[in-house]
Formats: sequence, C-alpha cells, structure tokens
Amino acid sequence: MNTPAKLTGFVAAVAAVFGIALLVGATVGPVEEQTEDPTASAHDAGHGEDTATGSAAETPAAETPAVEDIPGGLMTYRNGYALALAETNLESGEGRNLTFAINGPDGMPVTDFDVTHDKELHLIAVRRDFTGFQHVHPVLDEITGIWSVDVDLTPGTWRVFTDFTPTGGEPLTLGTDLAVAGEFVPAAPEADNRTATVDGYEVALEGDLSSGNDAMLTLTVSKGGQPITDLQPYLGAYGHLVALRGGDLAYLHVHPDGTPGDGTTRPGPEVVFHTSVPSAGTYHLYLDFQHDGVVRTAAFNLTAGGTGEGQPGSGAHGDHSHSGR
Repeated sequence: MNTPAKLTGFVAAVAAVFGIALLVGATVGPVEEQTEDPTASAHDAGHGEDTATGSAAETPAAETPAVEDIPGGLMTYRNGYALALAETNLESGEGRNLTFAINGPDGMPVTDFDVTHDKELHLIAVRRDFTGFQHVHPVLDEITGIWSVDVDLTPGTWRVFTDFTPTGGEPLTLGTDLAVAGEFVPAAPEADNRTATVDGYEVALEGDLSSGNDAMLTLTVSKGGQPITDLQPYLGAYGHLVALRGGDLAYLHVHPDGTPGDGTTRPGPEVVFHTSVPSAGTYHLYLDFQHDGVVRTAAFNLTAGGTGEGQPGSGAHGDHSHSGR
C-alpha cells in the first residue's frame, strides 16, 4: 500500500487538517538508524529527544552493543523504522487520545503489518515508576498510516512501546517517552513479590531469573482458594506476559508455552512462559489473563542474579522474536 509519490501529498494534507504534521514532516526521506544508549538512567532515557527526528547522544563505538543485541523498546529507531508520536506531551486524565505513526525506511507511514497474536500492533504504556501499566490495541487508518488509541494517564513520564511486524520485515519493539503534565508523586520502589491479587484472583509465580540463562516461569491462577481451570484465550494464548528491566525499562521477549486448542495446553490453572534476561537486576512482570470475559493484570517484581557477565544489551534479546502476546 506504500506509494510514496502519491501518499506524501495526501498524508501531508490530512496531517495539516488534523494537526498531525509532526508524524511525517521531518521524517520524509530515508530514516537513519539511531541507537539509544541502553545504559542511560530512567531520567535521561528519551528526554531531550525529538521523536520525529530522533537524535541520541553519541557513545564510543567500542562501548556500543551491536544493534541486534540491544533489548527491545530502548530505541525509537531501528532497522529503518521509526516510532513518531503526534504529541510528546499530553494532559493527564482518562481516555486521552494517543496518536502516532510507524515510519518506514522511505520516511513514510507504514500501512502494511502482519497480524501477530490476533493484532497488527500491540501498544504498552507504563509510567517510568512502573505504575499505570496498560496493554491496548490502537486502530490504524489504512489511508494515512496513522494509529490512534485512548489511554489513561497520570502525571509523570511514561514509556510507550509499540510491538509489531511490518509486512516483509522482522518483528520490532520501538519505544519512546511521553510527558504527562501535572503534579507528579513517584511511587516508592517495591520489594520482590511472587504473589499478586487482582479482583479477588490470586496469582502465584514460580521460577527464577538469572542473567544469560533461560528461565521457565509458571504462573498459577486461583480464586477463593480454588484453581481456575477454564481460563479463556487472550491474544492467542492463555496469558500474556510483559517483562521490563528496572532502570531503563528494556522490553524483554517472553514466550508462552503451548497454544489454546493444540490438544495438550490446559486452560489453567498454570500458565507457563519462557524467557532469559541479559543482566542481573530487578525485573517487573505484568501478566494479562482472561476469565469470565474480563482481562485482568497481575504485577510482580523479581530480582535476577548473575555472574556479572550479562550487561545491558548483551545476549540475543533483540527483536528477532516475539513477546508472549
């Protein structure tokens, strides 16, 4: 569907009418690959960066990991694709409209995406103190390439992740920061927890994380002391798990074990995931599961040990594989 000569003028006209010229203006033309510093602090990551043009502080080449080895979500630009928000500042409140485009190597909004786990694009929004987690699915205008979705925002700095596969390309997770106006009171850091309660459901997590090693995580869902054995499929699995690294919010790929209807995967109470982490440190995990027609989210914190060999960006944790959606 990308016909740059015809689409450029049309998109520009539409953008002008709706006030979203930021999405295509400065990015028409080939997009240069940019690498965000994966060791940047939570305060610095994404700050002072123009999401339409995307400049990042230079680091010595010897200290910069290969692009394919950098975890997902740390980069606004990757493999020629760019995440461009229409606005990088929004007011706080419920149902705030978030509008953006995924610009391709030609600088134009991409309109062709593969369906992965029931959706063409998955958007994760979380405040940088790991509160307010949301997993939503924007709607694409196939003519303009503009995505839009409503999100609930509290004051502070948010990280927005887009997880998608452009048709003919590789799976990608791009991330950028969003500033939300208002008085900001950061949440206090939470200790490790292996149990979570949400709407009367109890979820227990078993398994350990260790840098550079594969891990199996088992999450068991119950209610009132009784195991839930009739979980409903959600995005092609009986659960969806997002893992974010403390500090820089690196987005790690987590793979579900089995598929609903495959004859062997049971609909609970256990949901099994596989992952590995590139470094020691704290990881924040969010499990989405569906029961009685409602999707709920249980949150956990785990500390990963290691020998110190794993460093931010080390290991095969780029965008070559898909998260457990």
